[in-house]
Amino acid sequence: MIEEEIEIAMSDGTSEAIFFRPEAGGRLPGVIHLTDIGGIRAANRDMARQLAAEGYSVLLPNLFYRNGRMPVFDFPPKFGDDRTMKRMDELRVPLTPEAVERDGADYVEFLATQDSVNKGPMGVVGYCYSGAIALRTAAARPDKVAAAASFHGGGLFTDTPASPHLVLPRVKANLYFAHAIEDRSMPKDAIEKLDTALKAWGGEYESEVYEGAYHSWTVPDSPVYNQPQAERAFQKLTSLFAKTLR
Repeated sequence: MIEEEIEIAMSDGTSEAIFFRPEAGGRLPGVIHLTDIGGIRAANRDMARQLAAEGYSVLLPNLFYRNGRMPVFDFPPKFGDDRTMKRMDELRVPLTPEAVERDGADYVEFLATQDSVNKGPMGVVGYCYSGAIALRTAAARPDKVAAAASFHGGGLFTDTPASPHLVLPRVKANLYFAHAIEDRSMPKDAIEKLDTALKAWGGEYESEVYEGAYHSWTVPDSPVYNQPQAERAFQKLTSLFAKTLR
């Protein structure tokens, strides 16, 4: 596996990233792998590496480049801790819907210029905080993004003018939403409202709740990591990409 640490010239600055692709070479479908709010670390490097091994050129970008270089936390984050919550707020503030779409388009453009990426459609996957970013990326480049997946994504449907679900009319991708149980960032009523919006949208999608799986269950360094359900999630992701990107 080739793992290259790179920098990408963005509309709003310079984003660090790690670019994974199999050593066998050749042109493969491009995929953008978005981290949770904890940023790039060993756990999501492993996840991106696993995905690349399935036959994809995978870009793992530092979503929070506006706040500084990796790591985005210089201390062990602990949910609920004041210091952690303050840092999370700092990371979120620059990522307005408009900034997220600019970033998504820039990541797509970067992949499109790489010798290891074919000229076909691309995919994007987000986890926790970045589930909504995956959806906005699909809206930003509907001409290139054919598949977008969100695992335990938060805030996908809200009652605000900036709700991520409102970009659905611009999306042409096949969508997959995997929800956690008892998730305060995406409670049952929000899941139901999202499902209603998806049905009205009329595109191809799947939305399901993973029983017994709590928010961040797919990430190996999460305290609620659920290996059987994480393996199922990976199978769903690779099936989606196999269907849409090959």
